[in-house]
Formats: sequence, C-alpha cells, structure tokens
Amino acid sequence: MARVQSSVERLDRPSAYFAGRKKRRYNDGSDEPEKKEDSSLDNATTLYVGNLSFYTTEEQIHELFSKCGDIKRLVMGLDRFQKTPCGFCFVEYYTHQDALDCMKYIGGTKLDERVIRTDLDPGFQDGRQYGRGKSGGQVRDEFREEFDAGRGGYGRVYDDNDHDHDRQRDGADDRR
Repeated sequence: MARVQSSVERLDRPSAYFAGRKKRRYNDGSDEPEKKEDSSLDNATTLYVGNLSFYTTEEQIHELFSKCGDIKRLVMGLDRFQKTPCGFCFVEYYTHQDALDCMKYIGGTKLDERVIRTDLDPGFQDGRQYGRGKSGGQVRDEFREEFDAGRGGYGRVYDDNDHDHDRQRDGADDRR
C-alpha cells in the first residue's frame, strides 16, 4: 500500500528555538536534521509565544489564548534587570490538543499590531521568564538596527553605539 503524504505541515514538530537550544546544549553545532523528533513535545501543553509588543498585557494574552482552551498558567517574559515585559511569554494549557489548536488558530495572527509566533515548548522552568540579553531583555532586540516602537525603539547595541558616536562628536565640538 502506498504511503500518503500530507500537504499540511505538522503542528507538533520541534520548534527552531527548541532545536537550536538542543544544539547549543550539546555543542555539536551540526546542521544535519535530527534523526528522531524529540519526544518531550509529543504531549507538550506549554507554548512559547514570541514577537509580542513590550506593551501587551497579561490580560490581552489571556483573553486571546483562552479562546483555544482553558489556560493553566501564563508567564510573562521579563527584562532581567528592570522586571518589565520584554516581548515573549509562556502559555500553559491543560491539554496537548488545546496547545495544538492554539498554534493552528492563533499562531501567525496579530496582537497589538504585531504578528505573534507560537511554538510548542517542553515546559516552563523557573528562571526562563527572564531575557538572556546583556541588557536584560531578549538578545534579538539588542542588535536590531531599525526603530520598532512596539519593542522599545532601537536595539540596545545600536542605541549605545549611536550615543557613543554623539558623545564623540559633541566632545570634538567642545575642543574647537
């Protein structure tokens, strides 16, 4: 009997984030696809939600994500130093099917004028709610060169370099 191939992409596949984290953990750095999908996502009930505005509230997230099922827990991603939202969260459902439904129906939609990203996550652990960037937020926000009002303006590295350049220029003007 011939095997039928689906034209629909699987929703419970490991996310790029999860696969990258695994590579970093084992330091193999290979680009070869994994031989076997990680079984920790087979029954995952937690979603990583990314590309949120810094101004999106827990209430907004709860309102939207509760349309796919009962939410067990919602954990906002926080800037490690300022303890303010930094553009991601974890949403934990009671069932795996609710998490899959959420990925299917809510992933890729807009919230606060931003297209949100959803990925299955093996489960929230304390400490993961904090950004891992040098400035305390997310790493991706530190190197952004374009202005993004929903994520705090310019990237932190870009902003720091811009200020250093201004200080050097101002110092040169003072010496004249």
